[in-house]
Amino acid sequence: MDILRAGLAAAVGLAGLLAASISLAGEASGGDAEKGESVYGSTCVACHGAKGKGTIPGVPDFTKKKGVLTKSDQELFDNIKNGFQSPGSFMAMPSLGGNPDLTDQDVRNVIAYIRQKFAKD
Repeated sequence: MDILRAGLAAAVGLAGLLAASISLAGEASGGDAEKGESVYGSTCVACHGAKGKGTIPGVPDFTKKKGVLTKSDQELFDNIKNGFQSPGSFMAMPSLGGNPDLTDQDVRNVIAYIRQKFAKD
């Protein structure tokens, strides 16, 4: 009976961890690429460029096959929301790309857009 209770407790704990990870992933997913294109064009394009290759030394090239878009949505969300210092870049990307008016949904939309526009198989 103790083995059965231990197995049940482990299964419940695992289910809780799985639910928590799905919840965290959901924070960054659910973007609208069409809306993200507008945000990208008004906030991100100055440094990342219209073709996603970066316009400033050290800015990530979104078109690289094994580049920044291999990160999870959650990691990209955190980098955009909180800012990020890319290796080799002389300056960090400010939080929200320097646009304090961006919402979490705007960030999710931009992620959807850059994945759709620039991600390589």
